[in-house]
Amino acid sequence: MSQRKWLSGSLRHLCQQLETCGYSVSPMTLRRLLLDQDYSLKTNQKTVSETTSGRNLQFRYIRRVKQLFMQSGHPIISVDTKKRELIGNFKNPGRSWLQEAEAVNVHDFPTDTTIKATPYGIYDLVHNLGYVYVGISANTPEFAVEAIGRWWKRKDRPHFLDESKLLILCDSGGSNGYRPRNWKKQLQEVLADDLGIEVMVCHYPKGTSKWNPIEHRLFSFISLNWAGIPLRSLNTMLKLIRGTSTETGLKVEAAVIRRKFLTKVEVSDQEMAELHLVRRRIHPLWNYIIKPRT
Repeated sequence: MSQRKWLSGSLRHLCQQLETCGYSVSPMTLRRLLLDQDYSLKTNQKTVSETTSGRNLQFRYIRRVKQLFMQSGHPIISVDTKKRELIGNFKNPGRSWLQEAEAVNVHDFPTDTTIKATPYGIYDLVHNLGYVYVGISANTPEFAVEAIGRWWKRKDRPHFLDESKLLILCDSGGSNGYRPRNWKKQLQEVLADDLGIEVMVCHYPKGTSKWNPIEHRLFSFISLNWAGIPLRSLNTMLKLIRGTSTETGLKVEAAVIRRKFLTKVEVSDQEMAELHLVRRRIHPLWNYIIKPRT
């Protein structure tokens, strides 16, 4: 016998390979022999973890920064983009109490809809309030910052004790990831320069987006609220988002952003050098501050 202790393929395929070696055996006999040798069909097990010291350090840093902002009365928001939805007579996962099931299209072809809605969520950790801006264009950094800017300018949002600084908690990828240059440029122009506030951004490490507060405090309840209800129009989506609430007092507002956003916008090295960006000592790629240039 060779040193190889694993086999791949179906029993019939293994029997054919044994016949080429001069052994004739049926698939059932081969199965019994493999079981006697403690072989069985197994899947890969995710038991080998990478070094987590960097991730743990980032989590501790985010917790410390949140406490400092809370104590100082600064605003703290958690942002992210929810899954893109096809607006039309399409099946929506989940179940709802009805006398008869909703009749929807057999296939969810994107060509059958004229609108693809992209909900961008903003969760206010201090006041337990959610704001969702539904875009009908591409999910770009410009769209993300536009939503944050509109939330900041809302007259009905609660004010904070000190609004000179803003803490944004977000994932490492997507339109608000730590890599896109246009994300930092838009934060500089739309928030820091135009509003005159200091913006601090903390990104959650890769693969840890479920710890982002917006995931389990806002998006999960929105998904539960519209489960099993077809999103046949934008108004239906907005009503279901606004109707989301929890026993802890969560309230959600929703609006539509009909502006078109360009994709693949390139930011030059010179434009990046002109940003008033200060990186933190701990994980400088994930933690940075953007200050007003005026």
